[in-house]
Amino acid sequence: MSYSQPPQHRSQPQQPYAPAHAPGTRPARNGLGIAALVLGIIGSVSGLIPLLFWLAGILGLIALILGLSGRGRVKRGEATNKGVTTFGAVLGLLALILSVVGAVITFKAVDDAVDSIDKELSGSSASARPGGADNDAQGEDATGGDAPEKDQALTGGDAAVYDDGLEVTVNAPAAYTAGEFAIGHTKGNKAYTVTVVIENKGKEKFDATLVSLEARAGEDGVDAEQIFDEKIGEGFTGTVLPGKKITAEYAFDAPADAGTLTVEVSPDFTLDASQWELKL
Repeated sequence: MSYSQPPQHRSQPQQPYAPAHAPGTRPARNGLGIAALVLGIIGSVSGLIPLLFWLAGILGLIALILGLSGRGRVKRGEATNKGVTTFGAVLGLLALILSVVGAVITFKAVDDAVDSIDKELSGSSASARPGGADNDAQGEDATGGDAPEKDQALTGGDAAVYDDGLEVTVNAPAAYTAGEFAIGHTKGNKAYTVTVVIENKGKEKFDATLVSLEARAGEDGVDAEQIFDEKIGEGFTGTVLPGKKITAEYAFDAPADAGTLTVEVSPDFTLDASQWELKL
């Protein structure tokens, strides 16, 4: 008698278990908020550099749009990064504001540079006005002589008048006793003070800190060193508003036998220097 063996079944390998998503749920879509944050940070940093205002504006606008779109996803329950999205939108708005400020600063700087170049190329002219404004109409100096020509040295009390309305007046020198610890005074030489008045009759404020003075003494034109002590030597500071004037006193060291003191005043690097020939 033969017995038949029961059929053998091979066991199938188990498939890995893949959990199914709950019905109606989707993974959070947080990409817009993250992109808004990244672009907002880059845009805000770029906005701190005025020349990169264009980059800050572009990135800021994109970040703001992405941030607002991300907030819409959060409200619809499609995203979970409300804080990141809001912060990205705020940074985008900040980048836009910085881009506007940077554009204003850049265009103003370019405009000022162009004006300075135009002045430098055209050359700012200065004319001599002897004895101040009261004698300008007569065109004569205090002694009744002809007014100095444009390229001639002025004398004490004369004013150099510039096209932009700036007037520089240098008064006659006066003897000065330098302090014990004065800098720039040589023993045996004489010291003199010179009062300089700058009046702004133009329409824009004038930076007086850019004014520089040089002096030469005698017929040989030796350098007359400027004297600094506790009483004198500070020079001009601050700005001069339209319609206002500013006064400063300078002291110079000259050889004892010098009969003249030539003072040259440069209002700034865009205006021509003017000279005064002062009798000692």
